[in-house]
Amino acid sequence: MFFSEVIGQENIKQRLIRSVQEDRVSHAQLFLGHEGTGALGLALAYAQYISCGNRGENDSCGTCPSCRKYKKLIHPDLHFVFPVFNSPKYKNPISDSFIKEWREMVLKSHYFSLSQWLNYIDAGNAQVMIYERESDSIYRKLSLKSFESDFKVMIIWQPEKMNISCSNKLLKLIEEPPNKTLFLFVAENEEEIIPTIRSRVQLNKIPFIEKEPLKKALLDLGAEHDIIIDAIHLSNGNYLKAISFLTPDENEQFYFSKFQEMMRMAYSRHIPSLINWAEEMAKIGRDKQKLYFHAALRLVREYFIFNMKKMQMVYLNHDEIEWGKRFAPFINERNIIPMSEEFELAIKNISMNGNPRIIFLNTALRIVKLIKR
Repeated sequence: MFFSEVIGQENIKQRLIRSVQEDRVSHAQLFLGHEGTGALGLALAYAQYISCGNRGENDSCGTCPSCRKYKKLIHPDLHFVFPVFNSPKYKNPISDSFIKEWREMVLKSHYFSLSQWLNYIDAGNAQVMIYERESDSIYRKLSLKSFESDFKVMIIWQPEKMNISCSNKLLKLIEEPPNKTLFLFVAENEEEIIPTIRSRVQLNKIPFIEKEPLKKALLDLGAEHDIIIDAIHLSNGNYLKAISFLTPDENEQFYFSKFQEMMRMAYSRHIPSLINWAEEMAKIGRDKQKLYFHAALRLVREYFIFNMKKMQMVYLNHDEIEWGKRFAPFINERNIIPMSEEFELAIKNISMNGNPRIIFLNTALRIVKLIKR
């Protein structure tokens, strides 16, 4: 992975490059950025640059033996950890159980979401996690001497999904790592990483992508100029959202349709239908359940702003806008705060392994009371 393959983020790139050139590489770093900002790509480009045998001023050479292996993600000193799930094929999986699929996914595009990863590995309704047993694999890999490079690199994607026992087992290793060992954590939500790990890493905060490099990236895809302008506005610096505007993602369409169903049934006060709806939503898996409530939270907030008639402040796609022309008036100053609180509470309860059937039905029934305020 080259720095040039990451859209925008020039300030971050130069800071990372300088840290290598000045021999100031911190052994544990957190690349913190929303999905679609390029955090994973930056971590990969950084690792490749560190290991490159013939570094340039602004990027790795791409031709040395190390770079050639990095481009295929098969360098013997590069290791990955990411969320996986128990399946009929793998009863006690670790990241290496899915390394073939991981390499395929990353080589296809380093811009992808957790939801897209779940779909790629056919996780279905299963809950993904970085299990406690992963820590044993990490210890084993890092106890070995590096094969070819100065550094052994461990990239941990979505550490928010790390089992608490796994996190605790890694604390001493992160604090006192073997010589020339580099931990690169790639996360979206800092608060979901245990504080004892957060306190041991150097933070690299990845901002949203600037408009001009995002525009160039979309033009390179062959999109029309007028559509690109709307995509840039809608995405607010998130490349995945911009791509989703050009080619809508199935998951986003699903969440939107389920949001429409909930609101229609809540407005009509058809309780039997809401019960059936809650039963259906209880079966989609906890990760998707949380993503649904995040989507619902975004939509009610956007529809509230929609009512102000300030479209430059609205981040809705075409279908959401069309539906909002009829629905948005029902989101107002009397119910926006309690509605938002209900969705935030639902996210919290799902995260705490509450009964999803009860959580969805309880939330829907509360929306029945709120929607006609």
